[in-house]
Amino acid sequence: MKIRKILVSQPKPGGEKSPYFDIAEKYGVQIDFHSFIKVEAVSAKDFRTQKINILDHSAIIFSSRTGIDHFFRLCKELRVNVPESMKYFCISEQVAVYLQHYIHYRKRKVFFHQTGKLPELITLIKKHPNEKYLLACTDVHNEDIITMLNSVKAKFNKGVMYRTVSNDFEEGFVLNYDVLVFFTPMGIQSLKKNFPNFEQGEVQIATLGKSTAQAVVDAGLRLDLEVPQPQFTSITAALEWHIKENHKIYNKK
Repeated sequence: MKIRKILVSQPKPGGEKSPYFDIAEKYGVQIDFHSFIKVEAVSAKDFRTQKINILDHSAIIFSSRTGIDHFFRLCKELRVNVPESMKYFCISEQVAVYLQHYIHYRKRKVFFHQTGKLPELITLIKKHPNEKYLLACTDVHNEDIITMLNSVKAKFNKGVMYRTVSNDFEEGFVLNYDVLVFFTPMGIQSLKKNFPNFEQGEVQIATLGKSTAQAVVDAGLRLDLEVPQPQFTSITAALEWHIKENHKIYNKK
């Protein structure tokens, strides 16, 4: 089967530039975007049931911009005034800079590593052993961060501030694609929920992250492309290579 149509389980990138758009033009394939999951806010009432006092913490850990949005939303709903002494540890510079929407960035203590990788963030946290951290997260999160925080004996609490749930599809939506690209285990759950009669057949599945790859296997589906690999760190690089190899085979026929 020659790859002609690809569905990426994320919102369409904003702007005119994206590796996905370049791939579509270069190889003559159709790439569509549709989120299989969506985010719902945890209410102030539900957050209180976690028995977490935000001001008992001296530092906040953010792994996404969504976490930042919901942290400050909850602070507003709970009437919590975050002190200027609060420290912020972010997974990447992109996430750190997003804090400007809520704080005077240059006046606060914000930490991040240029690589944007979790191990480097944990190294930064390890250098501040006296802080009491609050991890702002969703109900479905990467357990690696919990394991790593425990490994460096960080003092922390996990605060679930938003939920990741299955996104519904319009009635009559046809999953007529050659490749499906997933980024979270929840995306696989959404696939099973929205398309209970889905039969993979020749449809190829590509994933980013070990947990997502494992979710494919656990669902009884076939995994055709897993990222990261030694030669590929991004899903777009791996996808381009995969399409190129696929087209080589079918152009010879």
